[in-house]
Amino acid sequence: MKKGLGIGIAVGVSIFVIILAVVLISSTKSDVIEVEDTLDKEVKPETENTKIQEKLNEIEKINLENEYSPKEREWISSGPFQIDRSQYAIGEKIFLIMNGLHANEKGQIAVMRPLNDTHYSVYLTIPFDGATKPVFNYYLNPQISKIRGICSVDDITGKWVMVFRGTDYTNLNFEITKDVVPGTDIEPVC
Repeated sequence: MKKGLGIGIAVGVSIFVIILAVVLISSTKSDVIEVEDTLDKEVKPETENTKIQEKLNEIEKINLENEYSPKEREWISSGPFQIDRSQYAIGEKIFLIMNGLHANEKGQIAVMRPLNDTHYSVYLTIPFDGATKPVFNYYLNPQISKIRGICSVDDITGKWVMVFRGTDYTNLNFEITKDVVPGTDIEPVC
C-alpha cells in the first residue's frame, strides 16, 4: 500500500512538472512571435526618421559636454598626510594617505564641509595613532545624505578643509566642484 502511494505521488509530481514546463515553453514562444511581428511592420515616413536623428544628435551633444574624466593626481601634503587632488567632482572618492606617522602622533582628522563662505561643519572625523598604525590609507566619498543634513549638491560643493587635530600640521584644502561623475545620484533628499 505504501509503495503504491509513493509511486502515485511520484507520477503526480512528474505530470505537474511536465505541464509546468509546457506552459513555460509556450509562453516564451509567444514573446518571440510578438517581437518578430513588430520587426516586420512598415517603417514610418522620412520626416519621422529625421526627428529621431535630430534627437539622437542632441543627446550625443549633451553627453559630449558632460563627458567626465578625472583630473590628474597632484598629491597635496601636510606632514605625513596627503590627498590626491585639490579639486574633486561630485561622486569622486578622495584618497587620503597617512604615511610615516611618528609613534607620539595621535589625534583626529576633522573633514570640514562648507556651510557658507566663512563657516564649516564637521563632515567626518578620522582618528589616527602613530604608535599603533603609522601608515594607512582612507577613502572618503562625500555624498548627499539626509542623515548628515546634506540635502542637495549645493551642500557638497565648495571649499573643504582637513584639520589635523592634536598636531601642528597645516590644514589641507580641497574643493568639490559642480561637475558630476556619471552614475552619481544627485537627487535632493530633504
